[in-house]
Amino acid sequence: QVQLVESGGRLVQPRDSLRLSCAASGRTIADYLMGWFRQAPGKEREFVAAISRNGITTDYIDSVKGRFTISRDNAANTVHLQMNSLKPEDTALYYCAASRDSSATYYRQYEYWGPGTQVTVSS
Repeated sequence: QVQLVESGGRLVQPRDSLRLSCAASGRTIADYLMGWFRQAPGKEREFVAAISRNGITTDYIDSVKGRFTISRDNAANTVHLQMNSLKPEDTALYYCAASRDSSATYYRQYEYWGPGTQVTVSS
């Protein structure tokens, strides 16, 4: 079993940058595709980004392409989401998740989830 804990969320202004981290324990994340999701109040949980086991292949939702970068450090058992040029519509609770699939953008494909970290973008 994998335990995931996100950190780094906070209140920032539009156009600011923020780096989210996800620390894993229990098992090595090298066995999993890792992803980030987000959920805003009154909205469904939304796929943001995913990274393959070896870190070579990444996938992003169109609205964050060119602004967000997902990365992983299997040795440190951590995953990061670098978010640049933040917009108010990026405001949400951000979740880290682990999947046994080779490619996954649907939340039901992810087996393990962290509790989330809140990102608020507002002036």
